[in-house]
Amino acid sequence: MGAKSNLEKMVTFSALRNHFKGKKVFITGHTGFKGSWLLQIVSLLGAEVKGYALAPEKSGDLFHLIDGESLCKSSVINDIRDAAKLRHELIHFEPDFVFHMAAQPLVLEGYQQPLYTFEVNAQGTANLLDALRYLPKKCVVVCITTDKVYENNDGNRAFIESDKLGGYDPYSASKAAAEIIISSYRNSFFNANNYEAHQKSLVSVRAGNVIGGGDFADNRIIPDIVKALKIMPKFYCGNPHATRPWQHVIEPLGAYLLLASKMVESPTKYTDAYNIGPNEADVSSVESLTRIAIEKAGTGSIKIVENLQKVHEASTLRLDISKIKEDIGWVPTYNARTAIEKTIEWYFDSRPADIKCIEHINAYFDNSIEDADES
Repeated sequence: MGAKSNLEKMVTFSALRNHFKGKKVFITGHTGFKGSWLLQIVSLLGAEVKGYALAPEKSGDLFHLIDGESLCKSSVINDIRDAAKLRHELIHFEPDFVFHMAAQPLVLEGYQQPLYTFEVNAQGTANLLDALRYLPKKCVVVCITTDKVYENNDGNRAFIESDKLGGYDPYSASKAAAEIIISSYRNSFFNANNYEAHQKSLVSVRAGNVIGGGDFADNRIIPDIVKALKIMPKFYCGNPHATRPWQHVIEPLGAYLLLASKMVESPTKYTDAYNIGPNEADVSSVESLTRIAIEKAGTGSIKIVENLQKVHEASTLRLDISKIKEDIGWVPTYNARTAIEKTIEWYFDSRPADIKCIEHINAYFDNSIEDADES
């Protein structure tokens, strides 16, 4: 299924533009994969953006490919563990919206650098939230964590937001810790009952297993498939039966933006945690994703090799997204096949990255970018 019609779809470009055009948006982690896509979208919405992040790890990362520097009022290359610098940059900018995406985002990297992972994901989140205590203006704050924050015993049930937080591996545990920190700051300093005093609306969003063009990270399924298909005829698939809530990168970003716009309208109503993922029918296995990717690419074959992954990862992961559906009316636009096909299409399209990203954003938002520009 492709994009829905504007009449059916909650996340329209023109509606978002009404909330973001001319506003100041502060994005941590803007040089990363998801951050670069968000940077592109909010720039198209007419927002003034300031980014705070480490430099991209590779010269060919998406941030460079879309000329991310040109999309920012300023791009601050610095570590989120530097609390004083982060506070200075945020307060000086005086944002209307903050999207906190800076993170160490990889499970395997978490095993290799556990202390760094906890410092960035947990302490870095505390640094961002503490800086907001000194911002003397109204601000909507969206903190992005992950679907891996739950204590997962492979029970094959969909997690709801009130389920117990946990984390077997350092990455998951660091993100669960971030959720606890967010909840603490929301209760202690940004309590909805005292909104008129602090004027901060704070929400956390739990999304993961995001796929899409422009992800070049190591040890992630789509980049690994694409690299393999371009250099050899066969992809060796480990953990083929592991299931995940795969979603195209624009899906959660659209949800974050819609949620933020709703928070402007009702500053104390949505200050909570939300799962964001695909519909239940679109939770699929690694093997299924790989076969669809190969079919779309029109090249290569799959070779199943059990237990390639030596470290622990949960076999099943499913999210219940009833809450965000009910509270703000957000629903996924793409099914799993469409999300995978659009992702593979991006990698095998030879046009410049910024053109491809804008085209994919345009398609997701039902060609309403042009409509908004004309209005």
